[in-house]
Amino acid sequence: MSDSLHPVTIAVVGGTGAGKTTISNAILDRVGSHHIAYIPHDAYYKDLQDIPLAQPGVRNFDHPDALDTAMMIEHIRQLQQWQAVDIPIYDFTQHRRTGQFQRVEPQPIILVEGILIFAEPALRDLFDIKIFVDIDADIRFIRRLQRDIAERNRTVESVVTQYLATVRPMHLQFVEPSRRYADVIIPEGGFNTVAIDMVADRIRRLLRDQQNQRQTSQP
Repeated sequence: MSDSLHPVTIAVVGGTGAGKTTISNAILDRVGSHHIAYIPHDAYYKDLQDIPLAQPGVRNFDHPDALDTAMMIEHIRQLQQWQAVDIPIYDFTQHRRTGQFQRVEPQPIILVEGILIFAEPALRDLFDIKIFVDIDADIRFIRRLQRDIAERNRTVESVVTQYLATVRPMHLQFVEPSRRYADVIIPEGGFNTVAIDMVADRIRRLLRDQQNQRQTSQP
């Protein structure tokens, strides 16, 4: 692939439970997953012992320092140069990397999803389209509670404690202020099918433009 044909890099950001994954999956379905290299920021969490402390005995998974963003930046840059990457697979029940990896092949569209990716200037500069997913805090909390109990073997008490100690304050400090960097704000999260369709249409147009450019550049 010609280096002059730069992949379009799209970021989907929002607070925990806002519907980022729902919107990302909707984009994958509407545009076609075979056109998209999908990179979740959650894959780059550090092992438990390297997660910063919010207070003695309380790890802060919602601070930017909890994630290996430098590795993510390198992977996005490699994909932008049409090189495949191996992203880490994280075990959220044990809070550690498994040592296994998922191969992500380069595609004309790179879709990056995460809570804190607008809070990092070096990461933010890599995105061509920045989307912020917005929904009421009570809905976000309920979704997080349901997810952590069902998928991450958590108790109600531990989820509530973490939400009050780190999730809510970090959202107010890092996530909510980062919405000012968004090109598009989608209210009501994954329920907003009109906004999702508009974004998907825009991505499809960009994809067609790339395909046309490739055809005209061929001898």
